[in-house]
Amino acid sequence: MEELTPTLLLRAYAVGVFPMAEDADSPELYWFDPERRGILPLDGFHVPRRLLRTVRRRHFEVTVDRGFEDVIRACAEPAPDRPKTWINAEILRLYLELHALGHAHSVECRLDGRLVGGLYGVSLGGAFFGESMFSRVTDASKVALVHLVARLRRNGYALLDTQFVTGHLRQFGALEIPRHLYRARLAPAVRLRADFRAGSEDEVIEAYLQSSTQTS
Repeated sequence: MEELTPTLLLRAYAVGVFPMAEDADSPELYWFDPERRGILPLDGFHVPRRLLRTVRRRHFEVTVDRGFEDVIRACAEPAPDRPKTWINAEILRLYLELHALGHAHSVECRLDGRLVGGLYGVSLGGAFFGESMFSRVTDASKVALVHLVARLRRNGYALLDTQFVTGHLRQFGALEIPRHLYRARLAPAVRLRADFRAGSEDEVIEAYLQSSTQTS
């Protein structure tokens, strides 16, 4: 792979391609363009009732872009259900640069001031490409995901790309679609003008809670 720059990386995302490393110790990155792509439809996002109660109680302090590097480093740590990760030093460098340029964002969950969960991804036009999430206490990453979706819906996004679909994401309504259908959704989404940071976290989640009927 040629030396990656933030500009090249954004061009790749715009056509549906993303990089990954084999593992955290690998020095190389590889391009991925799966035949079937995971997405989480923003208008079909499903929040289990118990989790919705947790969100309403404000159990966690949720912030945006106040600990991007801490989040990506936490996502790179091995976990019991994820002994190896694909986030290597080159991924860390590139996404920190994207963050500095305003194209990579994080959602953080803190408990008693301690970072206990979160996620990060790339924003391009009206498309958000979820990269990874982590959780150190129950529901922390799930609450971060609810806040992410609330922000994307409020701020005019049209696509939430999850790359792949896991059992964890499927409970929220994630599904796989063929590559050609994914690209058909991606092209108009990246042409939109959406502002990820618009709105305070209280405004964003209150708007979502008031409009949400997707409970079980």
